[in-house]
Amino acid sequence: MSEPSVPEPSVPAQSVPARAGARRSAYERVVRPVLYRLGRGDAEVAHEQTLAGLRLLGRVPGAPGAAARLFGSIATAPARTVFGIRFPSPVGLAAGMDKNGIALRAWPAIGFGFVEVGTVTAHPQPGNEKPRLFRLVEHEAVINRMGFNNLGSAALASRLATYGDLGYPLGISIGKSKVTPLEDAVEDYVTSLRRLYRYGDYFAVNVSSPNTPGLRSLQDAGHLRELLTALHTEAASMTVGGLSPKPILVKIAPDLTTPAIDELLQVCTDVGVAGIIATNTTIGRPGVSNHPLASESGGLSGRPLAEIAAKTIAHIHAETGGALPIIGVGGILEASDATRLFDAGASLVQVYTGLIYRGPGLIRKINRSLL
Repeated sequence: MSEPSVPEPSVPAQSVPARAGARRSAYERVVRPVLYRLGRGDAEVAHEQTLAGLRLLGRVPGAPGAAARLFGSIATAPARTVFGIRFPSPVGLAAGMDKNGIALRAWPAIGFGFVEVGTVTAHPQPGNEKPRLFRLVEHEAVINRMGFNNLGSAALASRLATYGDLGYPLGISIGKSKVTPLEDAVEDYVTSLRRLYRYGDYFAVNVSSPNTPGLRSLQDAGHLRELLTALHTEAASMTVGGLSPKPILVKIAPDLTTPAIDELLQVCTDVGVAGIIATNTTIGRPGVSNHPLASESGGLSGRPLAEIAAKTIAHIHAETGGALPIIGVGGILEASDATRLFDAGASLVQVYTGLIYRGPGLIRKINRSLL
């Protein structure tokens, strides 16, 4: 079946508005317009080409070190120990960028102190029909309905086995295969955990993507308790087999009501979850409802998520008394945005959409702001 034609970008690259009172970086002035024209404006083509370039960078001897000197290495940020893991920088790459772990040697050169691969599923799957990734450049936002496109957890395990020690913590986000019925979701997650357990430093249980039918129902207390109990049981069996214990975190949606968040947190506390990742993309369209692409289905990320993410993190921190570590993600496009999430209660932060709009210099700025 042929792919549908890709629509022209709603705003030409040269029309991206300059930030008021800010000096734009070389990435914003030179590199970003080129990326935005790739594939006739198809954001997924730019994503794939960027990832291919980073993969090549990681393979060239000496290239990651040269890039680190250019962009500012993780040595410029203070290390933090969270849920028993030492992070050379508290700034990480969010899941979704390097789903299949093909560019893992390159990310530290940009300044990331940890990387989360995936979301990966037990079965390989192509994801949703294209086009499925859209830039809302006026709002520094992205809508995606990728649908967990990945090569599967077995393929990821094989790839990770070739890397050896990466020199930084690796998180692995696991989700439900689209072909797997909800009643069989637990085994689907457990299968991926089993295959990947020896390679991850922590695991993120993604029950909050809006792009897999029915997935968010797994955030309900009963379903979540069953899933997390099974994952912890599997993890315990792997530990008996000689592997060290690995923290299990839950990634939540920003669209949950306060009572629903509190109920979820109670389940996480009861089961012994190590932390929360807040938040995933939103199905709402805060601040972008009049944009011509706002009607596209999928999750919204970027600048419009900043307020929601900060409030969700602050609530989780207050509700748990700071006892449950939080990885904050959503709306980080400036160093001050990261500071806001740290101040709200996050122990670590992750960036993805901000990298699209600001480039590698954003990570350097965040790291330096933490000194």
